Amino acid sequence: MHVVIMGCGRVGSTLAHSLEQQGHTVAVVDQDQTAFRRLGSGFAGRRVTGVGFDQDTLREAGIEEAGAFAAVSSGDNSNIIAARVAREMFGIENVVARIYDPRRAEVYQRLGIPTVATVRWTADQMLRRLLPSGAEPLWRDPSGGVQLAEVHTPAFWIGHKVSRLQEETGVRVAFITRLGEAMLPTSQTVLQEGDLVHVMMRTDGVPEVEAAFAKGPDGEGHS
Repeated sequence: MHVVIMGCGRVGSTLAHSLEQQGHTVAVVDQDQTAFRRLGSGFAGRRVTGVGFDQDTLREAGIEEAGAFAAVSSGDNSNIIAARVAREMFGIENVVARIYDPRRAEVYQRLGIPTVATVRWTADQMLRRLLPSGAEPLWRDPSGGVQLAEVHTPAFWIGHKVSRLQEETGVRVAFITRLGEAMLPTSQTVLQEGDLVHVMMRTDGVPEVEAAFAKGPDGEGHS
């Protein structure tokens, strides 16, 4: 797949190399020609100097053949404009924009434009490790009714099957991170120490889910 990236900062250049290593073709757009130095001599993709939401610049980057577009410049407005141009003018379905202001990110998410709110994400990840309890939302559908969340799973769930966890808490386990690797569990998968459990649930049911996780199997745990 061909991917166009707007912004050749640390995120953009890292993303470009990662995509190339996975066999995709990549074009990177940046207003500052010197920014392309971050790509190094080993980068085989296109380097396009220009404004990332300019249609001619995007065409030069191969947007018409692209399957995905990432806007990761340092400007919120530029990123969201570029993401909308890619989606609305060129019909790119896989579009994502990096946004620093979390309030804007929520608005754009509701408009159907996936965003990564870097400041909020970093703060949330820090809090998650300082205060590992409750449910940490990772994604919400555009309506806000359903969310994917990492839920703190107390030790008394260890040794129990995923099927029992789902039955007693009312969630659907989407995946488990075990020893740093993501895995898709079956109903027979047994929870192990250190597992990070990621679940799908209704947003309005978060308090009940957190309480059910804290209560434990058959109420044998404690909050």
